[in-house]
Amino acid sequence: SCAETSYVYRRHMVRRHTLDRYDYDTPPETDGREPATLVEQAVTDILARAEHWLGWDGRPVFKAGNAWTPHKVLRRVADHLLDHLAELECRLAGQPTIPDRWHGRMATTDADFARFTEIDLDEATSRLTRLAACYRSRLSTVDTTLLDAAPDNGGWTLRQMVHHVSRVTGYADMLDAPG
Repeated sequence: SCAETSYVYRRHMVRRHTLDRYDYDTPPETDGREPATLVEQAVTDILARAEHWLGWDGRPVFKAGNAWTPHKVLRRVADHLLDHLAELECRLAGQPTIPDRWHGRMATTDADFARFTEIDLDEATSRLTRLAACYRSRLSTVDTTLLDAAPDNGGWTLRQMVHHVSRVTGYADMLDAPG
């Protein structure tokens, strides 16, 4: 029941709404893979794994101080892709980026506990594949010099950012097993 799930959620949940918990300064490792294909590969992996979430039993997996459900994983993937796509577009247009203040991985909403159905998977497939196509289209036109240029105000290169985004599969890892 919802009341039992709510009790279990509150009992196991560790609230850590602090940015100090994450290392945002260390740039991610990069490799020789083509940046234009990285996000698409990650989305393909996530959606293949999401097929196994159909018929989810309604019990969240508790990892890293958070409760994880299929809906939360896919919400976080979409949010992460969208946030960094906005950053990519602003940087390529020479505009200031707008920092992300949401940090939605730290919140599990009531909607995240909904049943996960074929319709939900179809919706996620449509949304995530379109976002991945945006990354592929945009990054296929960016030359290597620009991908590897350090921003004037510090921060990650575009290549580092795309490698970071491609690790969005880590959200799907949260449903693998309790940990």
